[in-house]
Amino acid sequence: MQIVLQIFTLLGALGMFLYGMTLMSEGLQKAAGNRLRAFLSSMTSTPFKQVLTGLLITAIIQSSSATTVMVVSFVNAGLLSLANAIGVIMGANIGTTVTAWLISILGFKADISTLAIPLMAVGFVFFISKKDKNKNIGEFIIGFAILFLGLTFLKDSVPDLSDKPDVLAFLQQWTGYGFGSYLIFLAIGTLLTIILQSSSATMALTLVMVNFGWIPFDIAAAMVLGENIGTTITANIAAAVANVSAKRAALAHTVFNVFGVIWVLALFRPFLSLVGIIVEAMGYPNPMHSDFSSGNNDPALMAALQTSVLYGVSMLHTLFNTCNTLILVWFIPVIEKLVTKLVKSPEGEEVFRLQFIQGGTLSTAELSLDEAKQEIVHFAEICHKGFGYIRAAVDEQNPDKFDELNQKLIKYEEITDRIEYEIASYLNDVSKFELSNESGSRIKAMYKIIGEMESLGDSGEAIGRMLQRKNVHGKAFDENMLKRLDKMLDLVDAAYVAMIENLKKKYSSLTDISNAEDAEYNINEYRNALREEHIVNLESNTYNYQTGVFYMDVISELEKMGDFIINISQAELEVEG
Repeated sequence: MQIVLQIFTLLGALGMFLYGMTLMSEGLQKAAGNRLRAFLSSMTSTPFKQVLTGLLITAIIQSSSATTVMVVSFVNAGLLSLANAIGVIMGANIGTTVTAWLISILGFKADISTLAIPLMAVGFVFFISKKDKNKNIGEFIIGFAILFLGLTFLKDSVPDLSDKPDVLAFLQQWTGYGFGSYLIFLAIGTLLTIILQSSSATMALTLVMVNFGWIPFDIAAAMVLGENIGTTITANIAAAVANVSAKRAALAHTVFNVFGVIWVLALFRPFLSLVGIIVEAMGYPNPMHSDFSSGNNDPALMAALQTSVLYGVSMLHTLFNTCNTLILVWFIPVIEKLVTKLVKSPEGEEVFRLQFIQGGTLSTAELSLDEAKQEIVHFAEICHKGFGYIRAAVDEQNPDKFDELNQKLIKYEEITDRIEYEIASYLNDVSKFELSNESGSRIKAMYKIIGEMESLGDSGEAIGRMLQRKNVHGKAFDENMLKRLDKMLDLVDAAYVAMIENLKKKYSSLTDISNAEDAEYNINEYRNALREEHIVNLESNTYNYQTGVFYMDVISELEKMGDFIINISQAELEVEG
């Protein structure tokens, strides 16, 4: 009965540690989330910046999983390229080693649990504040206190080996297989991390076990390598429902860590010796030679041995990720090609990302606005590509194929929302420069243009909903309706072509938008003709009234798209006025 209680106490302590880690990470992410996301999206122009960004964000929020999931979501949104994401993930692997050092230094050397309850009181004061920022800071402080309280319970729930030698005997039977033992404990570290969904929690368990002499240093090192493989599962789970690029980013995380584990295992003993030399240089005994079973009762020596193995495990974790990053950062293009080959794009898969403004604003407002203009042209081309799915959805008779196309229209609406937000955020940053009147006019025009483009995405989704309702009610457009819809679609397509042509021109050279005005005139005239024809058809019962309503709804939405398109050319022309 006592053993069962001890097991549940151990599990409860582990749960408390995990909950504290989650609370601390989430509190800090909410308190500084927008700034972190902005930092992540702007500081990725070079491999060095990518690694540094991942390192700093992970060191701050104390969760490489949170950083990698954030990176995967950015890739999924098309706001971060795969190559940039790989660099950030490499940095996140280094940043996560800060947790091991915090636990080694504070969790075992100092009794943080005595401060845990007072810290909760401080955290609660912040938490009851009406300001969201203070609430989030309070959540972070409470999470920090619970984390170390959980670690204290974790240490206290571990039985004393002098009283329970059978526990040591059980573990030691797995440590006598030479290199095979390393593979066994590597697998244990991997499985524990997958189960707990936190490499930090598994690292805490490993540190507790090595601190109390349950396992020797080399076995703990093997567990740490396993944890680095297990931690990649979180990003892969996050990417399971994401697009192909996000899946590739998550797989790159796995490739990075698995490759690192392979080369470290190949050089395992020399690598451990290097760690031992570094720990000795810090003034502690070599963890490779630390033996807790020697029967030595010198408290000072035992404390030094415990510190050496704790620092040894933390140093190994840091050295592994740092060396692996220094090796693989030069091979980011190779990793990108590998994961692209392993995760193939299904037919019709679309990949979107910002192309011109990923690195933040340039030195002057004028240069930054030129970049923004290129991005807006790219945005227009994406909108035009999405329009192709409207045409396909109108003509599609197969319900399953229509559902696929409708999902595409929903996806494009989300993409236009995201790109509008990112360009608007960039323009906000540019606005902080000292602007000329001309630059101020350009920015106002750009805000209007991206707003109209976002509305084009909304219209695409709206047409998808109309067609879906038509199908649900068992209605179908006849041949004449489809011919007229196709002609209307051709007119809107021509308006798109005129819009993109005008957007590509330099401001000084855009003095005439008659091409866009003619396209808009043709759309309006044809819409008016179809309205009159529709009334005649209803009077003569040419088609069902409800079918006619769906038909005219689609026509009206297409005409509305023509309005958005002409507004874009007009906004471009206004800059010259």
